[in-house]
Amino acid sequence: MQIKNAEFVTSVANLSRIDESTLPEIAFVGRSNVGKSSLINYLTNRSKLAKTSATPGRTRLINYFLINKEFYFVDLPGYGFALASKKEQAEWQSLIGGYLQNSKMLRHIFVLLDIRHEPSEKDQMMIKYLYAYQIPFSIIATKIDKVSRSQVGNFVQKLANALGVGNADIIPVSADKKIGGDKVLTKLDSILSD
Repeated sequence: MQIKNAEFVTSVANLSRIDESTLPEIAFVGRSNVGKSSLINYLTNRSKLAKTSATPGRTRLINYFLINKEFYFVDLPGYGFALASKKEQAEWQSLIGGYLQNSKMLRHIFVLLDIRHEPSEKDQMMIKYLYAYQIPFSIIATKIDKVSRSQVGNFVQKLANALGVGNADIIPVSADKKIGGDKVLTKLDSILSD
């Protein structure tokens, strides 16, 4: 797949504003500061399409991006941001869960995990949730440029063991160094052609 056109469409702050789109949706979910916005920018080759920040927890809305005028990337709020109030965290969780249960056009979720860290309790809960509701997903291990190239396989194995998935179910990516995007785009191709 080649992404030739990408544009920001809207941000949604509550479930009643989730549009009934008629196009397939590919959602991105993960812990705050895992690199969702950076990955979207990398895949679309647009450095400022999705807002990135060194401060975790900036994505507090559901952001929709129209891709090739054929489908949407949906950037979900990051979970687990420690400095957010309990009320804010509960609102984000409600927004994420509501989207996952109510979006009629959701085709696939990319769950992003920082390759350097063990999956958190919230990461584990997200994977269990997706299995329980039979929502198709793939795992993307981000920030692989932060570990030595020779160690990437070992880190992927650790993630796979912790999550009970196969190594082939994890796509290692670095948005900063532009590594692995081709594999994500190939996966997108197969998702959208099913």
